[in-house]
Amino acid sequence: MSLDHAPIRPAPIRKLDEVVVNRIAAGEIINRPSNALKELIENSLDAGATSISITVKDGGMKILQIQDNGHGIRTDDLPIVCERFTTSKLKVYEDLSHIQTYGFRGEALASISHVSHLSIATKQADSDCAYKACYADGKLVPAKPGGSSDPVPCAGNNGTVITAEDLFYNILSRKAALKNTRDEYNRIFEVASRYAIHNSGIAFTCRKAGAPKVDLNTSVGASTITNIRQIFGSKIGSSLVEIKDTDADLDIEFSGHVSSAAHEMHKSVFLLFINHRLVDHTPIRRAIEALYSSVLPKASRPFVYLDLRIKPENVDVNVHPTKREV
Repeated sequence: MSLDHAPIRPAPIRKLDEVVVNRIAAGEIINRPSNALKELIENSLDAGATSISITVKDGGMKILQIQDNGHGIRTDDLPIVCERFTTSKLKVYEDLSHIQTYGFRGEALASISHVSHLSIATKQADSDCAYKACYADGKLVPAKPGGSSDPVPCAGNNGTVITAEDLFYNILSRKAALKNTRDEYNRIFEVASRYAIHNSGIAFTCRKAGAPKVDLNTSVGASTITNIRQIFGSKIGSSLVEIKDTDADLDIEFSGHVSSAAHEMHKSVFLLFINHRLVDHTPIRRAIEALYSSVLPKASRPFVYLDLRIKPENVDVNVHPTKREV
């Protein structure tokens, strides 16, 4: 029998090593620095933070750090906080039908720990000091070779500081694809600014490491329109109108700031939050763009910030790996 007609023998089916499985899953959930930041911001908001500071180096590839003044992480929870599917948000599957927190799967920190060198420093209000721990592949690791992997006491303020270094150091193809650090920083700034607009009572800062000035700086208690003006400019802020309504039959309420007929902007901005989650919804976006096409001047594009509230049991939040869609 010639080689051309040799029978094809199927390769044996093997169970993948757990490290391989977790790294594949991490690559789906954390696909670039801005996505990691989104998950970390949501963790800070779930922790009740009123101040969130973001520091970035090389577009988040070298350093992505977020500091908040939330309630912190229990010291006893530090050994498992980066393991997959460890969460304080739900106990049984049915809890998803009325989930009101951002996080729920317990995959964000785990995923980041599989594709970066991750450290967490945290302090609760009733603790005498903060504790710092380092992680790799979901597990505690020593800060230095040969040392203990146990969390160590350190100085720190109430809240949590999470630092991810060398993002995608072990996924070289992903790292090579994200080599435009300016683009990655712009994406990070976009995520931070959108959450700052929606969470107008919370102070947000975002800066490049070593930069003398911050690129984003919103204040505690600032209004939504004030933050829009600061981020997009006073001209755009002045051309917006506030909307607000409730539909008792559908059990839906919404509010937001949208373009008036006098609005002039060449790039469309669409900020949609459904039950406080930053999401993209193509049918809603297209319907709004179609509506504005007959209202705005020909070269103008709409600005839309929409805060939509729906009964949690009517929204499936678990349909997308990065929770981008609902």
